[in-house]
Amino acid sequence: MAMRSWLFVPGDSERKLAKAAQSSADVVIIDLEDAVRENAKPQARAMARNWLIANREQIVEASGQAHWVRINALDTPHWREDLAVVMEGKPAGIMLPKASGPEQVQQLGAELHELEEQFAIPPNSTSILPLVSETPAAALTIAAYAAASLPRLAGLTWGAEDLSVAIGATRKKTEAGGWADAFRLVRAQVLLTAHAANVMAVDTLQAEFRDLEGLKEAATASYADGFHGMLAIHPDQVPVINAAFTPSEEELEQARAIVDAFAADPAAGALQVDGRMVDRPHLEQARRLLAQSR
Repeated sequence: MAMRSWLFVPGDSERKLAKAAQSSADVVIIDLEDAVRENAKPQARAMARNWLIANREQIVEASGQAHWVRINALDTPHWREDLAVVMEGKPAGIMLPKASGPEQVQQLGAELHELEEQFAIPPNSTSILPLVSETPAAALTIAAYAAASLPRLAGLTWGAEDLSVAIGATRKKTEAGGWADAFRLVRAQVLLTAHAANVMAVDTLQAEFRDLEGLKEAATASYADGFHGMLAIHPDQVPVINAAFTPSEEELEQARAIVDAFAADPAAGALQVDGRMVDRPHLEQARRLLAQSR
Protein backbone atom coordinates (compact mmCIF):
# COMPACT_ATOMS: atom_id res chain seq x y z
CA MET A 1 0.00 0.00 0.00
CA ALA A 2 1.40 3.40 -1.01
CA MET A 3 1.78 5.90 1.84
CA ARG A 4 3.17 8.88 -0.03
CA SER A 5 0.87 11.71 1.05
CA TRP A 6 -0.23 12.25 4.68
CA LEU A 7 -2.99 14.87 4.77
CA PHE A 8 -3.88 16.64 8.03
CA VAL A 9 -7.58 17.46 8.46
CA PRO A 10 -9.03 19.37 11.45
CA GLY A 11 -11.15 17.02 13.52
CA ASP A 12 -13.81 19.65 14.19
CA SER A 13 -14.57 20.57 10.54
CA GLU A 14 -17.30 18.52 8.88
CA ARG A 15 -16.65 20.23 5.54
CA LYS A 16 -12.94 19.47 5.52
CA LEU A 17 -13.46 15.91 6.73
CA ALA A 18 -15.93 15.29 3.92
CA LYS A 19 -13.48 16.74 1.40
CA ALA A 20 -10.63 14.61 2.73
CA ALA A 21 -12.55 11.38 2.12
CA GLN A 22 -12.78 12.33 -1.57
CA SER A 23 -9.14 13.33 -1.87
CA SER A 24 -6.36 11.25 -3.39
CA ALA A 25 -4.38 11.30 -0.13
CA ASP A 26 -2.89 7.93 0.74
CA VAL A 27 -3.33 8.73 4.43
CA VAL A 28 -5.82 11.09 6.07
CA ILE A 29 -4.78 12.23 9.56
CA ILE A 30 -7.69 13.56 11.61
CA ASP A 31 -6.07 16.19 13.79
CA LEU A 32 -7.23 16.54 17.39
CA GLU A 33 -4.19 18.54 18.46
CA ASP A 34 -3.00 21.86 17.00
CA ALA A 35 -5.91 22.29 14.58
CA VAL A 36 -8.56 22.12 17.32
CA ARG A 37 -9.26 24.77 19.96
CA GLU A 38 -9.25 23.68 23.59
CA ASN A 39 -13.02 24.03 24.04
CA ALA A 40 -13.74 22.16 20.80
CA LYS A 41 -11.75 19.00 21.59
CA PRO A 42 -14.68 16.92 22.95
CA GLN A 43 -16.71 17.68 19.84
CA ALA A 44 -13.72 16.92 17.58
CA ARG A 45 -13.22 13.52 19.20
CA ALA A 46 -16.83 12.55 18.59
CA MET A 47 -16.70 13.82 15.00
CA ALA A 48 -13.49 11.90 14.37
CA ARG A 49 -14.98 8.67 15.72
CA ASN A 50 -18.13 9.07 13.64
CA TRP A 51 -16.15 9.87 10.49
CA LEU A 52 -13.92 6.84 10.99
CA ILE A 53 -16.92 4.56 11.41
CA ALA A 54 -18.75 6.03 8.41
CA ASN A 55 -15.69 5.75 6.17
CA ARG A 56 -14.29 2.45 7.42
CA GLU A 57 -14.96 0.64 4.14
CA GLN A 58 -12.68 3.12 2.37
CA ILE A 59 -9.69 1.85 4.31
CA VAL A 60 -7.65 -0.27 1.87
CA GLU A 61 -10.56 -2.39 0.62
CA ALA A 62 -12.29 0.31 -1.41
CA SER A 63 -10.06 3.34 -2.06
CA GLY A 64 -6.76 2.30 -0.54
CA GLN A 65 -6.90 5.35 1.73
CA ALA A 66 -5.77 4.79 5.32
CA HIS A 67 -7.28 6.79 8.18
CA TRP A 68 -5.17 7.90 11.12
CA VAL A 69 -5.69 10.21 14.12
CA ARG A 70 -3.27 12.71 15.64
CA ILE A 71 -4.02 12.73 19.34
CA ASN A 72 -2.88 15.37 21.82
CA ALA A 73 0.58 15.06 23.37
CA LEU A 74 1.15 12.70 26.28
CA ASP A 75 2.00 15.60 28.60
CA THR A 76 -1.55 16.99 28.23
CA PRO A 77 -4.74 15.86 30.00
CA HIS A 78 -6.42 15.11 26.65
CA TRP A 79 -4.68 12.14 25.06
CA ARG A 80 -6.32 9.30 26.99
CA GLU A 81 -9.78 10.70 26.30
CA ASP A 82 -8.81 11.12 22.64
CA LEU A 83 -7.99 7.42 22.44
CA ALA A 84 -10.98 6.28 24.47
CA VAL A 85 -13.31 7.93 21.95
CA VAL A 86 -11.61 7.49 18.57
CA MET A 87 -10.48 3.87 18.97
CA GLU A 88 -14.10 2.80 18.54
CA GLY A 89 -13.62 3.94 14.93
CA LYS A 90 -10.68 1.55 14.49
CA PRO A 91 -8.12 3.94 12.98
CA ALA A 92 -5.22 2.41 11.10
CA GLY A 93 -2.78 4.33 13.22
CA ILE A 94 -2.11 7.07 15.75
CA MET A 95 0.22 10.00 15.19
CA LEU A 96 1.96 10.93 18.43
CA PRO A 97 2.90 14.63 18.59
CA LYS A 98 5.76 16.04 20.65
CA ALA A 99 7.18 12.57 21.26
CA SER A 100 10.01 12.93 23.77
CA GLY A 101 11.59 9.56 22.97
CA PRO A 102 10.94 5.84 22.40
CA GLU A 103 9.54 5.46 25.91
CA GLN A 104 6.48 7.51 24.97
CA VAL A 105 5.84 5.27 21.97
CA GLN A 106 5.98 2.29 24.33
CA GLN A 107 3.59 4.03 26.74
CA LEU A 108 1.14 4.76 23.93
CA GLY A 109 1.47 1.17 22.70
CA ALA A 110 0.49 -0.18 26.12
CA GLU A 111 -2.62 2.02 26.12
CA LEU A 112 -3.52 0.87 22.61
CA HIS A 113 -3.21 -2.76 23.67
CA GLU A 114 -5.97 -2.31 26.24
CA LEU A 115 -8.22 -0.40 23.84
CA GLU A 116 -7.78 -2.89 21.02
CA GLU A 117 -9.04 -5.59 23.36
CA GLN A 118 -11.95 -3.40 24.46
CA PHE A 119 -13.09 -2.62 20.91
CA ALA A 120 -12.38 -6.06 19.38
CA ILE A 121 -9.53 -4.76 17.25
CA PRO A 122 -6.86 -7.29 16.23
CA PRO A 123 -3.95 -7.01 18.68
CA ASN A 124 -1.02 -4.81 17.65
CA SER A 125 -2.80 -3.72 14.46
CA THR A 126 -2.89 -0.01 15.36
CA SER A 127 0.37 1.57 14.21
CA ILE A 128 2.17 4.61 15.64
CA LEU A 129 3.93 7.47 13.84
CA PRO A 130 5.71 9.82 16.26
CA LEU A 131 6.65 13.42 15.56
CA VAL A 132 10.15 13.27 16.98
CA SER A 133 11.61 16.77 16.71
CA GLU A 134 9.36 19.30 18.39
CA THR A 135 11.67 20.10 21.32
CA PRO A 136 15.48 20.19 21.51
CA ALA A 137 15.49 17.30 24.02
CA ALA A 138 13.25 15.21 21.76
CA ALA A 139 15.47 15.89 18.74
CA LEU A 140 18.45 14.54 20.66
CA THR A 141 16.69 11.18 21.15
CA ILE A 142 15.98 10.47 17.47
CA ALA A 143 18.75 7.90 17.03
CA ALA A 144 17.40 5.91 20.01
CA TYR A 145 14.37 4.81 17.99
CA ALA A 146 16.59 2.58 15.86
CA ALA A 147 17.50 0.26 18.73
CA ALA A 148 14.27 0.38 20.75
CA SER A 149 11.72 -2.45 20.75
CA LEU A 150 8.73 -0.75 19.12
CA PRO A 151 6.60 -3.29 17.24
CA ARG A 152 3.90 -0.71 16.45
CA LEU A 153 6.32 1.83 14.98
CA ALA A 154 5.29 2.56 11.38
CA GLY A 155 7.77 5.34 10.75
CA LEU A 156 9.25 8.62 11.93
CA THR A 157 8.37 12.15 10.95
CA TRP A 158 9.39 15.62 12.03
CA GLY A 159 8.29 19.24 12.10
CA ALA A 160 10.10 22.54 12.11
CA GLU A 161 7.59 24.98 13.58
CA ASP A 162 7.61 23.98 17.27
CA LEU A 163 11.36 23.38 17.24
CA SER A 164 12.06 26.83 15.81
CA VAL A 165 10.07 28.40 18.66
CA ALA A 166 11.78 26.22 21.26
CA ILE A 167 15.29 27.20 20.17
CA GLY A 168 14.44 30.82 19.42
CA ALA A 169 15.28 30.53 15.75
CA THR A 170 14.29 33.47 13.56
CA ARG A 171 14.73 31.42 10.42
CA LYS A 172 14.20 27.81 9.43
CA LYS A 173 15.74 28.01 5.98
CA THR A 174 18.77 29.73 4.51
CA GLU A 175 18.67 32.41 1.85
CA ALA A 176 19.45 29.70 -0.71
CA GLY A 177 16.26 27.85 0.31
CA GLY A 178 17.81 24.90 2.14
CA TRP A 179 17.15 24.02 5.76
CA ALA A 180 19.25 25.83 8.37
CA ASP A 181 21.72 23.65 10.25
CA ALA A 182 19.60 22.51 13.21
CA PHE A 183 16.68 21.54 10.99
CA ARG A 184 18.92 19.87 8.43
CA LEU A 185 20.44 17.79 11.24
CA VAL A 186 17.01 16.72 12.49
CA ARG A 187 15.83 15.81 9.00
CA ALA A 188 18.93 13.72 8.33
CA GLN A 189 18.57 11.89 11.65
CA VAL A 190 14.92 11.08 10.92
CA LEU A 191 15.86 9.70 7.51
CA LEU A 192 18.79 7.59 8.73
CA THR A 193 17.07 6.33 11.87
CA ALA A 194 13.92 5.32 10.00
CA HIS A 195 15.95 3.32 7.50
CA ALA A 196 18.00 1.77 10.30
CA ALA A 197 14.77 0.70 12.03
CA ASN A 198 13.28 -0.47 8.71
CA VAL A 199 10.27 1.86 9.01
CA MET A 200 8.98 4.74 6.89
CA ALA A 201 10.71 8.11 6.80
CA VAL A 202 8.03 10.78 6.34
CA ASP A 203 9.26 14.28 5.51
CA THR A 204 7.80 17.42 7.05
CA LEU A 205 5.13 19.59 5.48
CA GLN A 206 5.45 22.74 3.42
CA ALA A 207 3.56 25.52 5.18
CA GLU A 208 3.21 27.67 2.04
CA PHE A 209 0.39 25.54 0.69
CA ARG A 210 -0.31 27.77 -2.33
CA ASP A 211 3.27 27.44 -3.59
CA LEU A 212 2.79 24.21 -5.51
CA GLU A 213 5.90 24.72 -7.65
CA GLY A 214 7.99 25.05 -4.51
CA LEU A 215 6.29 21.96 -3.11
CA LYS A 216 7.11 20.04 -6.27
CA GLU A 217 10.80 20.89 -5.86
CA ALA A 218 10.76 19.98 -2.17
CA ALA A 219 8.89 16.71 -2.67
CA THR A 220 11.08 15.68 -5.61
CA ALA A 221 14.18 16.31 -3.51
CA SER A 222 12.65 14.44 -0.57
CA TYR A 223 11.98 11.37 -2.72
CA ALA A 224 15.51 11.54 -4.15
CA ASP A 225 16.94 11.77 -0.62
CA GLY A 226 15.23 8.51 0.40
CA PHE A 227 12.04 9.59 2.16
CA HIS A 228 8.94 7.43 1.68
CA GLY A 229 6.34 10.21 1.84
CA MET A 230 5.52 13.71 3.00
CA LEU A 231 3.05 15.51 5.24
CA ALA A 232 0.43 17.81 3.69
CA ILE A 233 -1.88 20.49 5.10
CA HIS A 234 -4.07 21.18 2.05
CA PRO A 235 -5.76 18.84 -0.47
CA ASP A 236 -4.14 20.72 -3.36
CA GLN A 237 -0.75 19.54 -2.12
CA VAL A 238 -1.68 15.87 -2.34
CA PRO A 239 -1.43 15.29 -6.13
CA VAL A 240 1.94 17.04 -6.21
CA ILE A 241 3.31 14.84 -3.42
CA ASN A 242 1.85 11.66 -4.93
CA ALA A 243 3.45 12.42 -8.29
CA ALA A 244 6.85 13.16 -6.74
CA PHE A 245 6.87 9.92 -4.72
CA THR A 246 5.66 7.68 -7.55
CA PRO A 247 8.57 5.90 -9.29
CA SER A 248 8.92 6.76 -12.96
CA GLU A 249 8.59 4.06 -15.60
CA GLU A 250 12.29 4.43 -16.33
CA GLU A 251 13.12 3.75 -12.67
CA LEU A 252 10.85 0.71 -12.67
CA GLU A 253 12.43 -0.66 -15.86
CA GLN A 254 15.89 -0.30 -14.35
CA ALA A 255 14.72 -2.03 -11.16
CA ARG A 256 13.19 -4.92 -13.13
CA ALA A 257 16.40 -5.31 -15.11
CA ILE A 258 18.45 -5.56 -11.91
CA VAL A 259 16.07 -8.09 -10.35
CA ASP A 260 16.01 -10.15 -13.55
CA ALA A 261 19.80 -10.11 -13.82
CA PHE A 262 20.28 -11.50 -10.32
CA ALA A 263 17.48 -14.02 -10.84
CA ALA A 264 19.44 -15.34 -13.82
CA ASP A 265 22.67 -15.53 -11.78
CA PRO A 266 21.67 -15.93 -8.09
CA ALA A 267 25.21 -16.55 -6.86
CA ALA A 268 26.64 -13.36 -8.28
CA GLY A 269 27.86 -10.64 -5.95
CA ALA A 270 27.95 -7.99 -8.67
CA LEU A 271 26.72 -7.84 -12.25
CA GLN A 272 26.75 -5.51 -15.21
CA VAL A 273 23.31 -4.17 -16.09
CA ASP A 274 22.82 -1.68 -18.91
CA GLY A 275 26.44 -0.64 -18.87
CA ARG A 276 26.87 -0.14 -15.13
CA MET A 277 27.99 -2.34 -12.27
CA VAL A 278 25.36 -3.24 -9.69
CA ASP A 279 25.71 -5.30 -6.52
CA ARG A 280 23.51 -6.72 -3.76
CA PRO A 281 22.55 -3.36 -2.21
CA HIS A 282 21.31 -2.29 -5.65
CA LEU A 283 19.23 -5.48 -5.78
CA GLU A 284 17.62 -4.71 -2.42
CA GLN A 285 16.92 -1.15 -3.53
CA ALA A 286 15.34 -2.42 -6.76
CA ARG A 287 13.13 -4.85 -4.85
CA ARG A 288 11.94 -2.11 -2.50
CA LEU A 289 11.16 0.17 -5.44
CA LEU A 290 9.08 -2.50 -7.16
CA ALA A 291 7.28 -3.33 -3.93
CA GLN A 292 6.52 0.37 -3.42
CA SER A 293 5.09 0.66 -6.94
CA ARG A 294 2.73 -2.23 -6.26
